[in-house]
Amino acid sequence: MFSIFSSKKLLASRLGEFTDIHNHILPGIDDGAKTPEDSLTLLSHFKELGITKLICTPHTMSDFHPNTPESILGAKTKLEEFLAEKGQDSFNIRASSEYMMDSAFTDLLEAKKILPLKEQFVLVEMSYLQPPVNLREILFKIGNAGFVPVLAHPERYAFYHSKYDTYTELKSICKFQLNALSITGYYGSGIAKTALKLLEDGMFDFFGTDTHHMRHIENLKNAKYPGKYEQALERIISNTTETFS
Repeated sequence: MFSIFSSKKLLASRLGEFTDIHNHILPGIDDGAKTPEDSLTLLSHFKELGITKLICTPHTMSDFHPNTPESILGAKTKLEEFLAEKGQDSFNIRASSEYMMDSAFTDLLEAKKILPLKEQFVLVEMSYLQPPVNLREILFKIGNAGFVPVLAHPERYAFYHSKYDTYTELKSICKFQLNALSITGYYGSGIAKTALKLLEDGMFDFFGTDTHHMRHIENLKNAKYPGKYEQALERIISNTTETFS
């Protein structure tokens, strides 16, 4: 029998007035937008989706993108000046970072060179190949420094898919942020399955697009998700906007 709970819902319809806390639209400092023109193109499409409030989170990772508060804020200023020149004043842009929990991250913590998402929240990630051997120690250090770790896209760490109890353990010491496209199958069926399981179990706290380029935008516009998860998804979208607006 047909059920409204098995029908597909358009993801874009849930994103109006949403505050995106995970994206890579600052120009020229990581693997996201390369130029201010690229940034404006992405922002224009965000606006079509109803998203005009963004916390930009370029990567900070010692080997590939050794960003600092100065480089990140410099890119933000560059983008804001470009937007002003183009008469694009409808965006509320803030700056933070997505911090790789690598060997240099604890040094940044100790040196107080962290740009939080807002107040105490810090967005962190790990390698897709394996977790840091001292992961829990790093997460506790974040807490001891006065921050709350927000783990980016936990559903994408495939090494935990067969160790679901690890998610429960990690959830006790950090918040979880779901990538929008994870629930649509964009990253693969295994990631979608885990994302929906975590969503159903109420494990996610926040929501972000993780937009790097136009392929992400086009998929966001057209993406659908199973209707049975609508209330769970609405909860974390609303919580994200309420927390970070």
